[in-house]
Amino acid sequence: MISADEFLSKVQMPTEFAHDSSSDCQRDGTTTMPQSTQREADNRSPVEQECFEECKEAALRSLDAAPRSSADLAKRLQRKDFDDVLIAEVIQRLQELGLLDDESYAEALLRYCLQRDMGERGVRMEMSRKGVDSVVSSRLIEEAAQQGQFVDAAYALGRSVARRTQGMERKVRMRRFWSAGGRKGHSPDTLRQVFADVFD
Repeated sequence: MISADEFLSKVQMPTEFAHDSSSDCQRDGTTTMPQSTQREADNRSPVEQECFEECKEAALRSLDAAPRSSADLAKRLQRKDFDDVLIAEVIQRLQELGLLDDESYAEALLRYCLQRDMGERGVRMEMSRKGVDSVVSSRLIEEAAQQGQFVDAAYALGRSVARRTQGMERKVRMRRFWSAGGRKGHSPDTLRQVFADVFD
């Protein structure tokens, strides 16, 4: 089973070449970006532009390693001690270039979760863990629920467990299915219905 990052990397965006640069633009360095709104490149000083490019290249390297949400990328850049305002400018620029798209990322993550037979609660937790905006995740999850995709995932999981537990005692099969369904984040009502339809 491939990981979420491996799956999403197959459907993600292009990157640019990066080079190593100094850490002068980091929080603990000698230069800090002013606390201001987004500035165009021609309004930045040479030092500010160098800081911007350094942060942008760090962001592109992170996206090259695996697709990420804006929130997740921001946290990773913060751990590298880049200035918060600088991070916001870089993320905005990457979004303008189409290199960072939270909607597309969330849709790909949802597809991956459904391929793993995950339920609504499991998908919501995974999206939160990956830094997907709660408004975006709630909308996509609601749409998937209305289309019956989580129920379909539960039945797929049930059929898989049923095959693996063929010939075992009923209570053992029930325990294993409920354990798997709970880990995947399916609701008790759905699991109860699937067990009755698939195992009985």
